[in-house]
Amino acid sequence: MTARPPKKSETLEVRLPFETKTAFMARCQRDGRTASDAVRGFIERELSPVRRTRVRGWQAVAAAVVGLAIGAVAAPSLAQTAAHPSFAQLDRNDDGVLSPAEYADR
Repeated sequence: MTARPPKKSETLEVRLPFETKTAFMARCQRDGRTASDAVRGFIERELSPVRRTRVRGWQAVAAAVVGLAIGAVAAPSLAQTAAHPSFAQLDRNDDGVLSPAEYADR
């Protein structure tokens, strides 16, 4: 004989706008489940320690990807700044014009 699941004796009252409730009930009906099953499933997933670990792992992976993307964008611009001097660095006599000699000395 299989063990029976615990009896569902507790209730939870949730207040929502009518439109939200209507949309939720329609979604549950399309999915072929009751609103109670959907809410119970949500609560069980939130309480599961496995899910919380996965979310933290996913967040760490997402942060690493974002960091790599920012680094990939920043590195070439930083290298370009070092390889190409600014106008102020080239204009040694501060006259606002680059002479051929100033340009050649770069």
